[in-house]
Amino acid sequence: MIPSKPVNFLAPMIAFAVALLLLSRFLEFPSLSSPLPTEIPSSSSILSTPSSPSSLSPSLNSRPKEAFSDLKAAFARWDEEIGCERFRERNGGAPNASAVQDYSGSVDCEGLGPAHVSVLVKGWTWIPDNLDNLYSCRCGLSCLWTKSPVMADKPDALLFENVMPPARRRKGDPLRVYMDLEASRKPSGFEDIFIGYHANDDVQSTYAGSLFHNNRNYYISSHKLNDTLIYWSSSRCLAKRNQLAGRFLSLVPHHSFGKCLNNVGGLDMVLSFYPECSNGNSLLHWWDHLHCAMSHYKFVLAIENTVTESYVTEKLYYALDAGAVPIYFGAPNVWDFVPPNSIIDGSKFSSMSELASYVKAVADDPVAYAEFHGWRRCGVLGNYGRVRAASLDTLPCRLCEFVSRKEARERRR
Repeated sequence: MIPSKPVNFLAPMIAFAVALLLLSRFLEFPSLSSPLPTEIPSSSSILSTPSSPSSLSPSLNSRPKEAFSDLKAAFARWDEEIGCERFRERNGGAPNASAVQDYSGSVDCEGLGPAHVSVLVKGWTWIPDNLDNLYSCRCGLSCLWTKSPVMADKPDALLFENVMPPARRRKGDPLRVYMDLEASRKPSGFEDIFIGYHANDDVQSTYAGSLFHNNRNYYISSHKLNDTLIYWSSSRCLAKRNQLAGRFLSLVPHHSFGKCLNNVGGLDMVLSFYPECSNGNSLLHWWDHLHCAMSHYKFVLAIENTVTESYVTEKLYYALDAGAVPIYFGAPNVWDFVPPNSIIDGSKFSSMSELASYVKAVADDPVAYAEFHGWRRCGVLGNYGRVRAASLDTLPCRLCEFVSRKEARERRR
């Protein structure tokens, strides 16, 4: 058996050696702005290690707990201790060009065909009525997007999202467009153009748009709760998602609205908690108040139905739009679809208890919490600018441009 005394003797020597290595910068612990956080660093450690990939141990850099509820005051503290210049230094790198189609670059206008394209939407679930419009697009292209067969009596393309397109297309018939934004992302086999959430699809449509839910109340509270940290709501009580949510939520103070794991006294209880969310209409359901309700919480739990590459849905973007910090479980490449240092990737923690400890530590540190909002206050979007530009909001012009080019190619055959 190894004696105990030599082990006790070595412990302070090892600690001293580690301290020397840290001081000489041979070892660095990552900053809070990393997608791989484990513990909360102090503001001084954030500044001293801008390029490191995770966070400092609290045994090396700690700060006393400071519960806060005033988000503006937290921002003011962050401005004083961190600021946009340092945030840009850490997070201003080039975005990933492979995960999102780039619609903002230069365009070859000579490759276009018809100067006017009309798209008739034949079946839909995700496509809102308020997308119907006549759009002025790049290169002088006009785009009519409509659900009315009267307005588009001679369409260039038929868009099917909830039903299968025709198995055959005769010469001169409109192009068949099929859209599938579900995790399976399966082409119908009969389409001429496929729209999905992946960059490899003919036309990509991310979930980062706002038009499909702009009828909701967008009141954003500047007050964050201290006693209840997490917002969660779900109406599809999938077994695996419920199990994951239950394991985490059992460790943190939370409110669960919706049908799944409800702990607020039933459905449609938002207005009893936050009457300011009524927006003049007390008859709306809980999902009509998502953004307003979320904005009162420091964190929102966002769990995808399915974990697969590039499948980053509205569950995450709702939280960002509401001014909360998403705690996310889903796509392994989620960082290609969100602003720098904007979320907590729950899958990167070794246990739920570690994640819960980290969340609680951030909740009691106004500067660390404000760091998660630095992207929006300093205009550091990373890949997120391209993600928004490839969303459902911009789909009409992007699809019409694709249709025009495809028609031009077919005419040259």
